[in-house]
Amino acid sequence: MLYFLVTFASVLTLLYFYFTRTFNYWKNRNVPGPTPLPFVGNLKDSTLRRSHYAVVFKSIYDAYPNEKVVGVYRMTTPCLLLRDLDIIKQVMIKDFELFLDRGVEFSKDGLGLNLFHADGDTWKVLRSRFTPVFTSGKLRNMLYLMTERGEHFVEYVDSLRAKKPEQPINVLVQKFTMATISACAFGMDLDKDMYQILDKIDKMIFTQSYTRELDMMFPGIMKKFNSSFFPKYVTSFFDNLAQTVVKQRGGLPTNRNDFMDLILALRQQKTIEGTKKLDNEKRRIVELTDNVIAAQAFVFYAAGYETSASTMTFLFYELAKHPEIQDKVIAEIDEVLKRHNGEMNYDCLNEMTYLQQVFDETLRKYPIVDPLQRNAQADYIIPGTNVTIKKGQTILVSTSGIHYDPKYYPNPEKFDPDRFSPENEKDRHSCAYLPFGTGPRNCIGMRFAKVQSRVCVAKFLSKFRVEPSQKTPTVLKYDPMRVVLSSKGGIHLNILRR
Repeated sequence: MLYFLVTFASVLTLLYFYFTRTFNYWKNRNVPGPTPLPFVGNLKDSTLRRSHYAVVFKSIYDAYPNEKVVGVYRMTTPCLLLRDLDIIKQVMIKDFELFLDRGVEFSKDGLGLNLFHADGDTWKVLRSRFTPVFTSGKLRNMLYLMTERGEHFVEYVDSLRAKKPEQPINVLVQKFTMATISACAFGMDLDKDMYQILDKIDKMIFTQSYTRELDMMFPGIMKKFNSSFFPKYVTSFFDNLAQTVVKQRGGLPTNRNDFMDLILALRQQKTIEGTKKLDNEKRRIVELTDNVIAAQAFVFYAAGYETSASTMTFLFYELAKHPEIQDKVIAEIDEVLKRHNGEMNYDCLNEMTYLQQVFDETLRKYPIVDPLQRNAQADYIIPGTNVTIKKGQTILVSTSGIHYDPKYYPNPEKFDPDRFSPENEKDRHSCAYLPFGTGPRNCIGMRFAKVQSRVCVAKFLSKFRVEPSQKTPTVLKYDPMRVVLSSKGGIHLNILRR
């Protein structure tokens, strides 16, 4: 018995020292930061699923108001939280080539070659070749697909609210964005069975799993063991989806001008090459395999529907709480549509400037993807400090921390679209607003998200208005089980015909 107790105590001691072995890293470098706990570092509440990951980093940001950088531990791995906007601009824009990667790598066979997660040269090639999908011209061509789905969405909402005015707004707008991205990316119309499949996939993609914590503790372990963050079901679905669309179109681009048309045009080349800024720059080539095509199909779909759906959920929630702002948005929509004879075209959407301010303020209060992260490609001295970030280490930016910092946004809890009027925006630091990231690796689908969301909101508010219901939360709690920022339990609102 004594032998067993001694052995057990020895194992515990060894484990303790192993899982705390890095915890003097920032202290030895005189970098301030919160005290880490064994095993979990500074992520106790997110690891135990008590708080959302974004909330944890905002609390760290708030705790060090006078610091430019803060040393943190994601599990046992030392990382650096950047608080100073000039430093963030230097790192993410001016010295971008030294912070090219997000540092989240996993199996290339498990959708790991997608544009969001791809690293280095692969990302550069993919980014340069897929950027044309989101030009103004392409979005104009896709707009009819969005407005058609918008009409179907309004009819669907009307049929539901006629039976019961109180509805889960997050579920409704998610159906719109699922339908829109499916049409614009793949030329697909969704039926009841497909919605059920996509709902299942949503839970697999956006529900937190402990693979992320494992990768934080042992950076690169997923790639080393050729593992994926996503179940085989998700990988197989997007493999099959891409192959089905390719087959339906005979392997050739059509006149739809959508995402798959661009893929098919590139596919004929077998490989794609990145653009070169300098003549002596090395050639960057990516073979356009079925895995690469499926990975892009996955990321365009996943990013295209969920982020917009969450944003619009929070937007309608704020409009319900602020009827005077809702009245102003509705008046603008009515006036602009009247000027365009009721037709919702691309120019019409751009004239809805107050609606855009409401959209921007929603993403200030509720930045969906938070925090931002980048990996250092080489040892790097943080400007204005004597702190060195080592090659392979991760820097983090708390978007919520910045968006709620009263230095940049006085009375930050208040929902105030006038913060984004031209006169109030013009003197704001370029890194004080980061819902889509910043620099060359910002969100490639930003324009698409804005157009898609404005179509949905404008179509909805031209027929309905929203009010709080008995189930509407007075204070939102974020769901710690969701990867992106979402309200725990959803948001119910009363939908009333105007």
